[in-house]
Amino acid sequence: MSQPLQTSYRFIAPFYDAFLDRATRAVRRRSLERLPDEPARVFLGGVGTGLDLPLLPAHHHYVGLDITAAMLAKARPRCAGLDVALVQGDSLALPFADASFDCAVLHLILAVVPQPERCLAETARILKPGGRILLFDKFLRPGQRAPLRRLASPLVGRIATRTDVVFEDVLAAVPDLALRTDQPALAGGWFRLIELEKSP
Repeated sequence: MSQPLQTSYRFIAPFYDAFLDRATRAVRRRSLERLPDEPARVFLGGVGTGLDLPLLPAHHHYVGLDITAAMLAKARPRCAGLDVALVQGDSLALPFADASFDCAVLHLILAVVPQPERCLAETARILKPGGRILLFDKFLRPGQRAPLRRLASPLVGRIATRTDVVFEDVLAAVPDLALRTDQPALAGGWFRLIELEKSP
């Protein structure tokens, strides 16, 4: 993640929950219901302030990563009752071995990072064959004009999040991932719930 984003999220951390918790909780829960039934090793990319943590089933081992220490500090109190390790690191260069996780959760991170293709490729790298990625984020559709979102993206992308990411373009850059499901979630389908699977 770029230095400007790392700096901005340090300042956003105290206010992040007020903006996102209630608005996204039900959709996050829907996404996390797709975690495996059997115990698994689950990667939480861009764990942020830990809004997902209270919604997670307790029988998995979790590793949550975020680039911002202030976000992780907010997340730590939400780890109670879970087998979870929080790690400070970069989603574009994950500090984990190949094929070391069964499942990954990427909630509101792929449209934040400056190189979403690299973020998704790194997540695929650390997944075991047949592993799944659960995505919740905002994406444009191929060919969607959305002039205001495209115009705003260079500015808001430096501060908080991009608004011009076309998911299909990102997925095309990571050929060992296949689309399982893609459902509209919020804002008329701008936010989507997506499930991917790594090739066996």
